[in-house]
Formats: sequence, structure tokens, C-alpha cells
Amino acid sequence: MQENYMVCNCKQVSYADIANALDTQKNFDSVLEAFDDVQKVTHCSTGCGGCHQKVLDLISEIMMGN
Repeated sequence: MQENYMVCNCKQVSYADIANALDTQKNFDSVLEAFDDVQKVTHCSTGCGGCHQKVLDLISEIMMGN
């Protein structure tokens, strides 16, 4: 996936923004825990919420090293 791919249009959060937020956080045991911390950093999925599942899927992919 391209780093400049816009994941959350409401808050203008890109793939790279989410990946960087994950890099600055501790190791996570679950995608939902990671989502909470990424959301605090990027504010993704706090507008309309339409990207919620897309953000969860992306975090899962990054955590699995894909």
C-alpha cells in the first residue's frame, strides 16, 4: 500500500501517519488496543467513522508485517 494513501478523509490521516503512530507506541497485544492508541495520536475515525474498519484492517496488516 502506498504511504500517501488517505485512510481517513475527515481527519486527513494517511497510511504513513498510522504506521508512524504504531512505531511510536509500545508493543500491542491486540488490534483494538493499537487502534485506541493510534486514534489518540492521529484522531482517525473520530469524524464520520466511515474508515473505522479500514483503519482496523490496516493496523492488523502492519502488526502482522504485511
